[in-house]
Amino acid sequence: MSGGCRRAKASAERRAAAVLAIGLITGCTFLAAEAGQQSPKARLFPPLDLGLLEAPDRDLWQRPDQIMDALQIADGSVVAELGAAGGWFTIRLARRVGPIGLVYAEDIQPLMIEAINGRVQRENLLNVRTVLGTVSDPKLPAGLDAILIVWSFHEMEDPATLLANAAQALKPQGRLGIVDFTSGAGGPGPDPDERVDPRQVIATAHKAGLQLTKSEDVPPFQFLLVFGKGGR
Repeated sequence: MSGGCRRAKASAERRAAAVLAIGLITGCTFLAAEAGQQSPKARLFPPLDLGLLEAPDRDLWQRPDQIMDALQIADGSVVAELGAAGGWFTIRLARRVGPIGLVYAEDIQPLMIEAINGRVQRENLLNVRTVLGTVSDPKLPAGLDAILIVWSFHEMEDPATLLANAAQALKPQGRLGIVDFTSGAGGPGPDPDERVDPRQVIATAHKAGLQLTKSEDVPPFQFLLVFGKGGR
């Protein structure tokens, strides 16, 4: 083979390799994007990190009694927690509503449901039911007095649809409460870019047919928004 032919062949091989590399990169990028669209769980709180939610001082700064009072949760109430994770707040709801009340603990991750079931058994609670929901529908039964969402709003893939479906389970005078961390980097909460603006939450809830009825600080790190059912 002449030198010119060898150079032409080598050049052709390099062009072919470059085309193949571009094709592989493009294909991998497409698959990664597609996987990101089809796998919203990548943004969810990982079950292996549940221990981070069990800080011994959480009762002090979480202020569960203040939150439950604001939602008018009392003995005999029927309530639900969306995104219940390992059940830290679920247990406190169950104690508040008592044996004649009922708590539905909802999550979309099966491992979270398993964790809640184990906790309920250890606590010997008979008034908790777990519910495996989906990213758009919590699959809650009708007739709820209140729904509580703690630190889960930023994980919702389609929050307006999810909140609208959740609201359908509320009684006409039922209440939906959303608790999240205030902006900034203070306290035990997530990174600043994972914190939500209360105005964004209110606008999304309004799209879901909910109306803001109460807004209050849960010092020192959180805010609480309470919504009622309203017209679209």
